[in-house]
Amino acid sequence: MATRFTLTICMAGLILPITTWAESGTQVEIHYAPRENLENVDVLEIGRAELSIDMAAYVLSDPQIIEALTDAAERDVVIRLYLDKSQFAEHGPIRGGVVEALLAHPNVIARVKGKGVLMHLKAYAVDGEVLRTGSGNFSRSGLASQDNDLILITDQAVVDAFEANFDSIWARAQNIGALDAPR
Repeated sequence: MATRFTLTICMAGLILPITTWAESGTQVEIHYAPRENLENVDVLEIGRAELSIDMAAYVLSDPQIIEALTDAAERDVVIRLYLDKSQFAEHGPIRGGVVEALLAHPNVIARVKGKGVLMHLKAYAVDGEVLRTGSGNFSRSGLASQDNDLILITDQAVVDAFEANFDSIWARAQNIGALDAPR
């Protein structure tokens, strides 16, 4: 049976509740940059992970996001990263850098889309319970300076749909292991 839930929108530093219909227990939060620094929202959400993070990242270059992912891996959270080939070539591992350290962690498995059009997603699921999606890339400018949104959803059917899509793109035969990808 459908019930009402509160949709939380953060604008101008204010949280505006909007009531709508959805399955019981569903919560949706929408955050907007540059009014709000989306990096802080992502760091907090990644910090809540206890079991797993499945992340599809067109760009992964923000140092605080990379540090939050590394901290999660250190807490024994299993992290799967799926990355865009062109952006990975531009922002990928630098010898001794934070991305290289993240990708080398035993709890992190990373793949790069091998061929075809862009892998343009900017989304992740935490513990199979929360989906983060939206227009903001995981870059400093994408999370703090540009006009972007970040949406957190706890609807299990929505999270499951993301996980099914993630598993499908993760399993593509043309994918390349991130540490094996040309840079």
